[in-house]
Amino acid sequence: MRIDKWLSNTGYGSRKEVKHLLKSGAVKLNGSVIKDPKTQADPEKDHVLVHEEEVIYKEFIYLMMNKPQGVISATEDTRHETVVDLLYMEDQNFEPFPVGRLDIDTEGLLILTNDGQLAHTLLSPKKHVPKTYFAKINGSIPDDAFATFKEGVILEDGYKTKPAYLKVLQNNTDESEIELTITEGKFHQVKRMFEAIGRKVVYLQRIQMGQLKLDESLDLGMYRELTEEELSLLSLKEDVFE
Repeated sequence: MRIDKWLSNTGYGSRKEVKHLLKSGAVKLNGSVIKDPKTQADPEKDHVLVHEEEVIYKEFIYLMMNKPQGVISATEDTRHETVVDLLYMEDQNFEPFPVGRLDIDTEGLLILTNDGQLAHTLLSPKKHVPKTYFAKINGSIPDDAFATFKEGVILEDGYKTKPAYLKVLQNNTDESEIELTITEGKFHQVKRMFEAIGRKVVYLQRIQMGQLKLDESLDLGMYRELTEEELSLLSLKEDVFE
């Protein structure tokens, strides 16, 4: 692996920025100063220092964000702030992207990574990875909503959703609170499912993906790296409707 790729992948900036870093003489490979960005280095064997601090090679980055409203789930946009804009530059250098999307007015759990294989696994329709949302609904929840959601809801365009699990937390005449677990991700799906039974979602937050739960200590717009244990949770198979 080229040393400029190593340093770029570990948060030391773009290839151009890394080139300047190398020229300054700040980088050592196995004790010797190197300045050529094409220098080959092996993450398994070689020892790299930048400003006398050891650089541990890291190819992939895995982040959990508590997405706020008003920010879109994209890497770039000319009109709106994106979730990537909320990242520190050293994390942006890994070029992470959001795994799936949350609507601009939806809050909650969002995973960002540059690991395409993991993203594919989590988003693949064949994997049926469950996603759980907390929502506030105008009005009360009809008694037959449980069976309707479990059977699959017919949306306004005629599409019948896959089975979903509805849990009512508070059922009031003016506003109710629920949790809904779905295994697919159609456009505005949660909102459309409630519209199909004559209700409107007034607040929506994703709280879980697979077995990974949103860290409630994360303020809106904040993020952190996933732990090894949390990463392992994303690879576990489960069927929430068994």
